[in-house]
Amino acid sequence: MSRFAARRPLVAVPARFAASTSALRYAAEVNARALIEAVWRAGGEPVTLHPHAPGGRADPAEVGARLARFDGVLLPGGGDIAPVRYAAEPHASVYDIDAEQDGFDLEVTYRTLELGLPLLAVCRGLQVVNVALGGTLDQDMGGAAGSHRHYVHRVAVRPGTLLARAAGATKVTASCYHHQRVDRLGVGLTVTARAADDTVEGLELPAHRGWFVAVQWHPEDTARGDAAQRGVFGAFVRAAARVTEV
Repeated sequence: MSRFAARRPLVAVPARFAASTSALRYAAEVNARALIEAVWRAGGEPVTLHPHAPGGRADPAEVGARLARFDGVLLPGGGDIAPVRYAAEPHASVYDIDAEQDGFDLEVTYRTLELGLPLLAVCRGLQVVNVALGGTLDQDMGGAAGSHRHYVHRVAVRPGTLLARAAGATKVTASCYHHQRVDRLGVGLTVTARAADDTVEGLELPAHRGWFVAVQWHPEDTARGDAAQRGVFGAFVRAAARVTEV
């Protein structure tokens, strides 16, 4: 019997800081319920991680030790990354900047790639990986007229990529909520999907030892009823399950 049959693969999901939550009365650390449920339905055991990076700098050894017990990592959506992280001046539209969040997410990216763990990066997660690998972001896509907030659209996926195999399609319907996008591509990354307006919607890192897919959209939004989006989570969790068997 495989270890996967004995337990679900453990998936680390860094929490997002929230200034207030009505149910808890105070500030909280949260993850989107739809995202957690999508991992669970795919067969994974999602575990929320506390983002610890005092002063915006996480300890590499500490983060590596925390991640070593996991079989996969999911970088979720959230607020904007501080432009200083990619040597840029902030645009007026930048919001929800948190130095500790940025420091932790970037270090999680470095250590996940170092450990060779499967990595699924969603929305902000894609942008974090791009910045971690030396890329930059277009801080504002043109206000309400140009952003992809509350935007459902068709995305073209490059055939033969991990994303295309996971989704089982080269055209997918993506549910987006973002006003920033990739500008300069990070070192080693390849574009696997684009929107009609040429926005980068998918990234992969061929040199990564583990499975890695990043999408600019939110696959969790429609995963319950969309086989392509369920396929992304399914491929990720299957990759994590293979780690448990090693």
